[in-house]
Amino acid sequence: MEPAITLKNLHKSFGKEEILHGIDREFESGKIHGIVGNNGSGKTVMMKCICGFLRPDEGQVIVNGKQIAKDIDFPDSMGIIIETPGFLPNMTGIKNLKLLASLRECIGTKEICQALDRVGLDPELKKPVSKYSLGMRQRLGIAQAIMENPSILILDEPFNGLDKNGVAQIRDLIRHLREEGKTILLASHNQADIDELCDTVCEIDAGTMMMWRR
Repeated sequence: MEPAITLKNLHKSFGKEEILHGIDREFESGKIHGIVGNNGSGKTVMMKCICGFLRPDEGQVIVNGKQIAKDIDFPDSMGIIIETPGFLPNMTGIKNLKLLASLRECIGTKEICQALDRVGLDPELKKPVSKYSLGMRQRLGIAQAIMENPSILILDEPFNGLDKNGVAQIRDLIRHLREEGKTILLASHNQADIDELCDTVCEIDAGTMMMWRR
């Protein structure tokens, strides 16, 4: 089976600082792949290259058989949560998701409500996002990532701001998403998240990648 994501000799610099140093990696379909590394190691930059948000200086990013920036600008079927999710603060959660869904017009209210339910948010909640707690905003960000039923999920620190019960709930959700056949890249500073969820683990240190577990 063709890997969901292939990175070939990936380099990325900002000014004179090289952040990624020739990363080569294949991410097999239908598995949870853990990415670990200290702040500034290059994890988020690598994920942004996979999403098409950043263009590598050298090398290739291939997602579902298509090369980013050559065959397509952005992957066709990918859900993303990177850094702090941004939403319109004066709108409710469901209105924010409806606005985002209108860009591609591939889902309706039913699918949006299902995504909110899966992350533990009430679709009927009338509170604007400005009144949400940090954990609620994080749940809304995850709902945004999964609502269009993408084949690949890029989850950068998805447990930020969640309490103990929230962490347990989102871990269960991620396991179910794998059972549905999703390919998931998961970055977390919490070793328990990596140990409990991931089929493979790799570490990025100073822009180079090392395997922990295959």
